[in-house]
Amino acid sequence: MNEDQQPRVRRARPDDLPRLAELAAEHAVYEKAAPPAPDFAERLGALLFGPAAPRVRCLVAEIAGGEVVGYASCAPEFATWQAREYLHMDCLFLRDGHRGLGLGERLMAAVVAEARELGLSEVQWQTPVWNEGARRFYDRVGAAGHEKVRYSLEVAPSTEG
Repeated sequence: MNEDQQPRVRRARPDDLPRLAELAAEHAVYEKAAPPAPDFAERLGALLFGPAAPRVRCLVAEIAGGEVVGYASCAPEFATWQAREYLHMDCLFLRDGHRGLGLGERLMAAVVAEARELGLSEVQWQTPVWNEGARRFYDRVGAAGHEKVRYSLEVAPSTEG
């Protein structure tokens, strides 16, 4: 089997942005969340490939023939109680029909490699409590779960000028 027939994980490229937008929309449906913003691809592109050194990293899972069927995104964050940075994995998603084929493990290994490259010694992430398949997967790769409730607060733009 030649190299273009092997499933692989690689860093996202600008030409992946339309496909990443499709996958993010599928991911939102899967997690029963609001859909991505209409300008998702442009906004993600600016974060990944903009002129400033990117904080955000995105990896894609590609099957034979080059079809992108999943992704993982991550960025450095700070843990106050440990007084150190860690790599926060914001998303890991594989399309239905492509789970259980080893691509999730490859994405996790690539995220861990990103953490090592940044000199970080830990990766942290969240998954919905109801997502039993993801929880089994994360347990299988050796991760430890910690119960918390996630909150978010929208911040309106400042009216001060």
